[in-house]
Amino acid sequence: MIKKAYRWLGFVCMLLAFSLCGAEDRGFIRVKGHDLVDEQGTKFFIRGTNLGHWLNPEGYMFKFGKCNSPHFIDEMFKQLVGPEETAKFWKAFKDNYITEADVAFVARTGANTIRLPFHYKLFTDEDYLDLSGPGDGFKRLDDVVGWCRKYGLRVILDMHDCPGGNTGDNIDDSYGHAWLFEEETYQRQYCEIWRRIAAHYADEPAVLGYDLMNEPISSRLANMSDLNRELERVQFMALDAIREVDRNHVIILAGGQWNGNFGVFSDFAKDPNMMYECHHYAFGNPNYDDGRVREFAAFRDKAGKPMYMGETGHNPSYDWYRQIRVSMETNNIGWTFWPYKLPGKSGWNTFPYPDGWRETIRAFAETNRSSYAAIQTNRPDRVTALRLMREYVENCKYENCTAEKPYLEALGLKVPQK
Repeated sequence: MIKKAYRWLGFVCMLLAFSLCGAEDRGFIRVKGHDLVDEQGTKFFIRGTNLGHWLNPEGYMFKFGKCNSPHFIDEMFKQLVGPEETAKFWKAFKDNYITEADVAFVARTGANTIRLPFHYKLFTDEDYLDLSGPGDGFKRLDDVVGWCRKYGLRVILDMHDCPGGNTGDNIDDSYGHAWLFEEETYQRQYCEIWRRIAAHYADEPAVLGYDLMNEPISSRLANMSDLNRELERVQFMALDAIREVDRNHVIILAGGQWNGNFGVFSDFAKDPNMMYECHHYAFGNPNYDDGRVREFAAFRDKAGKPMYMGETGHNPSYDWYRQIRVSMETNNIGWTFWPYKLPGKSGWNTFPYPDGWRETIRAFAETNRSSYAAIQTNRPDRVTALRLMREYVENCKYENCTAEKPYLEALGLKVPQK
């Protein structure tokens, strides 16, 4: 009897010791000063890519101009081929655009991190990308997290599109304003979704951290300054909600105006396991200037927290990619380039548009669709449109993609063979 009691006491002590173990003892990445470190206390420098377009489609990756957000794209496809076929298209798109083979490819380059943008509607029953329901969000994220675990990658979960709009532009699928910062209903929903996600992944070391929102508060909003005053508060609301269920993971805070304005922050001691995220693009300018990177590093030093470049890319010069990569590494700013895959030469993996896409699909997306009469008059042949949409899904599959060798080499990465 005494032996059994001792064994039981030993078992209880073991459980208690495990529950008191810090995140560092269980495989989690954590903040230490200006750095991230792994479970051994070794510096972890983020080097990776974004799975953009997959769970938050963007118009330019379909070669659209006017249809530049998910709900605009979805509406256009429904006008083009009908709701039923549009739902089938989105299901096939989600099943094929990113697969295990894509994650394995990223791992073989020598990268260590994937940033995964997602739309909050994947965790609600709102109509979004085939109306799969709230379970579809966890299915898609679970797939990527599982693949990252298998191939030794870390994944950053990025709520790119927040309730009510966090940017007020096409990239957050909003209605032209960042209502999140003005409406308590949206703030409650935002925090509740993050709480559910954090509870789901609380004990998953493959998840590096939670990227609370993407590029908040467009510089084009008339009341930008007023909204900026709410940015830290609203993100801290989500942080508090997450900490109710998860104390293991890093919390990543976004700067205002395209993740570029960090003057909105003042409380650098809110949480010991938080960091900041910057973005920087120099569209069309092949001449590199490291001024912005140095500005971000200066804020990092002031805050005493890590800084990482969540998005950069889309430049006509491979030498620009190399220079900004070297500059970030010199200034101790990790990076995930945007995006991993798209048609053209701005991704790690590329694929072609179907022949006739521009003349049929893009032409309808860009034409006058302001009335039912206009839609009916300008709608192209449905059979042709369906064929092109299916070809897009076929072309985007990993086995039909081509690695962009000079891009990967500029990032100091390996070029995997098929």
